[in-house]
Amino acid sequence: EDKVIRVVGHTDNVPISKAALKVFPSNWELSVARATNVVHYLQEVGIPPERMIASGRAEYQPVAENDTPEGRKKNRRIEITLIDKNLVQEAGPGRK
Repeated sequence: EDKVIRVVGHTDNVPISKAALKVFPSNWELSVARATNVVHYLQEVGIPPERMIASGRAEYQPVAENDTPEGRKKNRRIEITLIDKNLVQEAGPGRK
């Protein structure tokens, strides 16, 4: 319980299909949805939600080139990282 679970969703650089635009207007929403789905699953299996952080990076942190099907497949991923709780700061109020 001294760790926070960070879940980050990623996508390839292919634009969202017209059929899926109503659900995911861009790869940003798709990447966040991927991370959120994993967080929901982890919560279902007993991990407290206050120990988790979900975020999305869309296509902006690729691990492979997007010009081949294999590369795009590698870029459509979830990364799960354990972070020492003492290193995580909660966001304060924004500037007005």
